[in-house]
Amino acid sequence: MSKKIYYGNVAVGGDSVVTVQSMTNTDTRNIVETVKQIKSLERLGCDIIRCAVPDTDSACALGEIKKDIVIPLIADIHFDYKLAIKSLENGADGIRLNPGNIGNRQNVRDVVKACSERNIPIRVGVNSGSVKKEYIEKYNGVNADSLVESAIEQVGIIEDCGYDNIVISIKSSDVNLTYEANSLMRKRNDYPLHLGITEAGSFVNGTIKSAMGIGSLLMKGIGDTIRISLTDSPENEVVVGRKMLQFLNMRPYGPNIISCPTCGRTKINLQRIVKEVEEALVDCRKDLSIAIMGCIVNGPGEAKEADIGIAGGEGKAVLFKKGEVVRTLNEKDVVKELLDEIEKL
Repeated sequence: MSKKIYYGNVAVGGDSVVTVQSMTNTDTRNIVETVKQIKSLERLGCDIIRCAVPDTDSACALGEIKKDIVIPLIADIHFDYKLAIKSLENGADGIRLNPGNIGNRQNVRDVVKACSERNIPIRVGVNSGSVKKEYIEKYNGVNADSLVESAIEQVGIIEDCGYDNIVISIKSSDVNLTYEANSLMRKRNDYPLHLGITEAGSFVNGTIKSAMGIGSLLMKGIGDTIRISLTDSPENEVVVGRKMLQFLNMRPYGPNIISCPTCGRTKINLQRIVKEVEEALVDCRKDLSIAIMGCIVNGPGEAKEADIGIAGGEGKAVLFKKGEVVRTLNEKDVVKELLDEIEKL
């Protein structure tokens, strides 16, 4: 089991639940838009948010942003150690920083001192594009060994300053490499691991890569906090992350919608129905199993364990609960009637 750290009042590691993170894509200096986006992410179940801090104005904006949000805020720092300190002075709950890219050891000591005074975690990250040349040469390329050794060296810099409030992140755009590196890192120490597939791509590609890479690690008990990196909205990152944890039975996240792939027996527009129900229930947090089936073969028989569901017919559908048929619906009324029944549950 990993050690436990805290971003504000949110625990990461140890016996705590796996948390879901995202990162804003607004200009951090635009406080109104940044707060608006974070509130949207909070509503969808984001546990921890990260903001880019490229300049002093962005660091100062964190203090105002924190006044209007609930979840912990991590400052994403590159190159300038003074921005890390300024972010801490403005209430950042965590720092994402690589000691190797902020200058000399005194700079690192100054940041660690500021974090230590506030008991703020430092997330140390290495990805396949930032492996040190000496480790690439030693281990014959970018691989699990060179990634892990690079990360351990970065962690060692902070440990040498007498600080161990650390989270480790090892990411690659390669699913297998991410899996192998994090599996190896788990054997080397007990720091909490932040999982992700970096530069995973579009919604479809990124979701599939993340499900394979992050999901396989979580199923082995490896990983304490996750970020689904998508070339898409942060909102979709959170939804995918929360659904991943739901389907692994790690955390509840609203209804589980079960729907069949359709076939020649399907006589209703099942794709439209499923899409409309999913969109209508995006904010629903009821722990329900909802079956939306194309024909009587797949439901209510195969879906008899569902709390509620429909099975399509010729321009109509039957509504059932726990496998028992309740009544018949016209296709045009299916979504409304199903949502009305869900509301009553």
